[in-house]
This record gives sequence, structure tokens and C-alpha cells, in this order.
Amino acid sequence: MAKAPPTAHSEPAQRMEQMIAALRAAGQRVTPQRLAVLRVLAESHDHPTVETIYERVSRDFPTTSLATIYKTLTMLKGLEQVLELGFAHMSSRYDGRKPSPHAHAICVRCGAIADPDIGPMESLAKDMAKRSGYKLTRHQIDFFGLCPQCQKKA
Repeated sequence: MAKAPPTAHSEPAQRMEQMIAALRAAGQRVTPQRLAVLRVLAESHDHPTVETIYERVSRDFPTTSLATIYKTLTMLKGLEQVLELGFAHMSSRYDGRKPSPHAHAICVRCGAIADPDIGPMESLAKDMAKRSGYKLTRHQIDFFGLCPQCQKKA
């Protein structure tokens, strides 16, 4: 069974169904704790950290461990249902709403992350591969600056 392709701006309920279908297609159990992680990812616009996901899940499931969150995220990354954004200067953040490669705008002051729609990146990736000779396995394009709220405070 083919996994459901993630869409750019799916509604949370649709993303939940896509992630659940991917888990089932991979033969993974759909536990209440995993559903809670999926819900946080599908509903979050803020690209949460592992700790943030843990805090939100543990409200309803206080016995959930941080290890459960890490394992679930690792599994979802393997199923291409979540995008991990790794940064040298701050904790990794997770995008479950739009798990395919896309550009991010990151605030260097408050850490806010936005998903600006700059168009398809496939052609840029293909051009990069052609020009460099690399066989690209993944890509990530990030822009850093001050978000509108931090600009107002400055």
C-alpha cells in the first residue's frame, strides 16, 4: 500500500489521516500516545521542539516519556511524515503540517519560524544537483532575520 503523500497546507484532520495511514501502511501500531503526537504535529504552526511536543502530549498522557516522543518522531521522519529542522544555534524543530522540503524564515531573536510560499523547490534542487554533480538526498533552505513582531520591538 502506498503512503499518502503529504500536501502543502492540509487541514489538521487531513494531515492526521495521512499520518495514521502511513503508520498503518508501515505496520506500526496507532496508540493513543502516538495519536497525541500526531495531533500536536498536525495542529502546530510553530514548528515545535521535542520538549514542546512532550509538554503538550503529557497534559493528556502524564505517563508519556520523552523517549516515546523521540521514538515517534524518528519513526515519522522515516515515513517522511515529519520534517526535522536542525539548527546549530537552537534545538531541532519539527514540521508535521508540511513535511516535504520547503523554505523557512527563522527569527534570530525569538526563534519563530514561518513557511513563506516561495514556490516549488524541486527545480532549484535539480539545478543544484546538475551544477554540483552531487546526488542530492535531501535539502533545506533557511532564511534568517527578524520576524515582524521582533522588528516592532527593536
